[in-house]
Amino acid sequence: MAKTSVIERNKKRRAMVAKYAERRKELKKILRNPATSDEDFWAASRKLATLPRNSSAVRVRNRCSITGRGRAYFGRFGVSRIQLRELVSFGQIPGVIKASW
Repeated sequence: MAKTSVIERNKKRRAMVAKYAERRKELKKILRNPATSDEDFWAASRKLATLPRNSSAVRVRNRCSITGRGRAYFGRFGVSRIQLRELVSFGQIPGVIKASW
């Protein structure tokens, strides 16, 4: 089980990403446009740099919904490999069976 503080920090990051998503999108649109003047480009770049670091989607970590584990995350199921194995063994994930040969 991951530390509660780490899980809460990640939740805070997700909220911040959602809050600043529209502003980031507009600023990046200006930066990507080749017709943007140099002054506008640098102004948008400065504004983007002044946004909080945790408002970037790259800083959000995918975590297991059961334990909060940050590594070996299966996005299709939303759990880590350890929890996935347990759930499959107990038959709690429909359509998935444990391999045996």
